[in-house]
Amino acid sequence: MKNLLSFLLLFISISSFSQELTGNQLLEKAIQFHDPNGNWATFKGELLVTMETPKSANRVSTIKINLPKQYFSVTAKRDSILTHFTIHKNKVSISLNGDENPSDELKKKYALNEQRANLYKNYYTYLYGLPMKLKDEATIIDQKVEKRKFKGKNYLVLKVSYPKEIGKDTWYFYFNPKTFAMEVYQFFKETKDSGEYILLSDLEIINDIKMPKTRAWFYNKDDKYLGTDILSKKK
Repeated sequence: MKNLLSFLLLFISISSFSQELTGNQLLEKAIQFHDPNGNWATFKGELLVTMETPKSANRVSTIKINLPKQYFSVTAKRDSILTHFTIHKNKVSISLNGDENPSDELKKKYALNEQRANLYKNYYTYLYGLPMKLKDEATIIDQKVEKRKFKGKNYLVLKVSYPKEIGKDTWYFYFNPKTFAMEVYQFFKETKDSGEYILLSDLEIINDIKMPKTRAWFYNKDDKYLGTDILSKKK
């Protein structure tokens, strides 16, 4: 009996140790859930994203991404305004309601510039490329995985940061401890009450990649609701 008890204690100890994941191991398991066939690296497809915000009309964006050809475009419509941004390698083109040469006044009013084009490209390819984008070379993965409860649910949490020249925000990614699905992410700026958290729900499968369908955004400091992005396949 004594030997059996010692064996059981040893087995439990080994099992518990084996369940402790490093940051890189957790990321690999999350990628295996979301992109089991490694399709993100050669992604070519279209996304339809509807952004709902309080007291504003919905903005519907059609996003085209072709990573091998270094091509990105977003066409967004809100009310009667239609904006279009395209980046093909380093060439940027912009139009407003079909006009490829809007006035300086309109460019300023609707932020029709290369900076905004690159912002959209970075925003959409980062968020819809997660968690695969965390494999990018500049990403700093904290190898200590935290177990944390958030909104009543238990998660494995991955801490991520970047060199200052890329971004000063600190990110936390919350993964389901059973499936390793990404269900929440959160970022902080230089102060603790800054930044936002994003609740993810449902999945949309595009090019065999499981992408979060719904993203609801809130402020960290007071849980104020900011808006929701809803992803669907381009028909």
